Amino acid sequence: MADDDNDNDDEEEQNQNSIKVILVGDSGTGKTNLIGVATGQQFNAATLTTTTCSYMRIVIKINDIEYKVNLWDTIGQEKYKSMTKIFFKNSKIVLYVYDVTKRETFDSLKNWKNTIDEILGDVPTVGVVANKCDLYLEEQVKENEGKQYADEIGAKFIYTSAKLDAINFKAFIEEMVKEYVNKFEIKKNNEIIIDKKNHKKKENKNDRKKCC
Repeated sequence: MADDDNDNDDEEEQNQNSIKVILVGDSGTGKTNLIGVATGQQFNAATLTTTTCSYMRIVIKINDIEYKVNLWDTIGQEKYKSMTKIFFKNSKIVLYVYDVTKRETFDSLKNWKNTIDEILGDVPTVGVVANKCDLYLEEQVKENEGKQYADEIGAKFIYTSAKLDAINFKAFIEEMVKEYVNKFEIKKNNEIIIDKKNHKKKENKNDRKKCC
């Protein structure tokens, strides 16, 4: 999506049936391919490093309601991080992605989380994605280590590979969306609505009774 469409994108992301999911992490962790296979594209080993933020969409049906799920592929290079922050706005689900064959991408998740916490605060739904598990012979970060970190930050965890079609990754996204929708509906049902007009009238009456 072009930058000129950002205002329209922001308006859409605030729509109740539109859910923004961002994938964050260092460049080369496979975010672009994960989104690609989740939206029905073929894995491309020659995928170039993302130099702009863009999204692709899938539709997920929950309780007979269709939700437009926009999967955002964010810039992973440190020098672009300040620009990436702009695209974090209105995110409902954050997926932290690392490459199991490169420990530095796992270690940097803490920095990415600090950035997200600073901008978004308490994100409703969070996941940790260990990608490239097909390269297990080159693995530097074991599955249980990634799971432990996910537990520490209260996130769900998935061990996957975009190269192996990442079928479980698409199911993981659906699970995350369902979790978010359930949280949102609970919050919505418990919301207390105050009629400010009537409330003000009641306050004025009480003030008159106290007077004199």
